[in-house]
Amino acid sequence: MQSKKKRFEMGIIIKTPEQIDGIRKSAKLAAASLDYIAPYIKPGVDTERLDNLINEFICDHGAISACKGYGDYPKYCCISPNNVVCHGIPSPTTILKEGDIVNIDVTTILNGYYGDTSRMYSVGQISQEAQNLIDATKHCLDLGIEQVRPKNTFGNIGFFIARYAQMKGYSVVWEFCGHGVGIEFHEEPQVDHIARRNSGPIMRPGMIFTIEPMINQGKARVDIDKNDGWTASTIDGKLSAQFEHTVLVTETGVEVLSDIHDEYPIR
Repeated sequence: MQSKKKRFEMGIIIKTPEQIDGIRKSAKLAAASLDYIAPYIKPGVDTERLDNLINEFICDHGAISACKGYGDYPKYCCISPNNVVCHGIPSPTTILKEGDIVNIDVTTILNGYYGDTSRMYSVGQISQEAQNLIDATKHCLDLGIEQVRPKNTFGNIGFFIARYAQMKGYSVVWEFCGHGVGIEFHEEPQVDHIARRNSGPIMRPGMIFTIEPMINQGKARVDIDKNDGWTASTIDGKLSAQFEHTVLVTETGVEVLSDIHDEYPIR
């Protein structure tokens, strides 16, 4: 049995090789579900249908959704169009239309291990300003991943994300953040997307967490729907975008566990 000192670093779980392998498989399944759903995202489709299709795919591969039943969350994934920042609840009355942008966020539980990832989709032809926001948000994620390596601080993830987003004229949502993941849905540490340089805990090999910047066209603040208690939207009605990966701190750098397209070399 590992000692508590070896297994934890300031409350952050240092995963074992067996746990890492299980989390990797779950994260790749979550990513595969996002590939699977892409052809169904088109004008006229309702988000509940997308949610049900994703759930069928997950179940067919021996896993379950971590979202359904988390607190009182009623659906299998989060689908957040346009000005919805996160936690959009799929519904038969939310129908995608030409020009929409939409984030789909999936967390799987496979053999007891959690994998978490999200990405943006375009519905038909979108505006150039919407595309610019999507591109900048993806670059923010990439900048955050570049900071993942042993002995670096978690604050540098948020520092470089925020610096770039603000340089492009966008704002960074600070009311939601990334988080440790793998053994539980949400673990330590909190991974902020706007932070002071060289602040926060030190990264150690075996730590697994998400980076999931939410970038707004307008103001950074969000408004939580008072009726459902989940849906977070921009306070000014402007667009928001988000990308997310589950990452592992390796002995020399980072492995993006939810990367199934070899976009990020293991280092």
